[in-house]
Amino acid sequence: MKGAIVFLVVFAIVVIITLGNTAIPPGKAIYDVVLPNTEAASGYLIGGQVDAVTAIIAVFNGVIYGFIAWLIFTLATMGRRKKEKPQTINQVVNVNIGDKGTSPQPPPQS
Repeated sequence: MKGAIVFLVVFAIVVIITLGNTAIPPGKAIYDVVLPNTEAASGYLIGGQVDAVTAIIAVFNGVIYGFIAWLIFTLATMGRRKKEKPQTINQVVNVNIGDKGTSPQPPPQS
């Protein structure tokens, strides 16, 4: 769950930053490879404010950098968990047997 929060926070930050500057790699390079010759859509505005090409590049960057941050966070938390000592729990269970409602004596504990 914490990894998802890390992904979403980094995704949102990178999208906002990329909306101001589309030169941040690798979004523009991926856009050119995946959607070649589609710069004609650059005049199309999303919500009347953001250029469609800029929004696509921002989402590409957000997903890539969010995934990298999530992966680093996951590996760091896995490394930290291995250092923790395992906890042992001893538990005694008594079971009532018989139709008289009496139970046998439990074995002696050592």
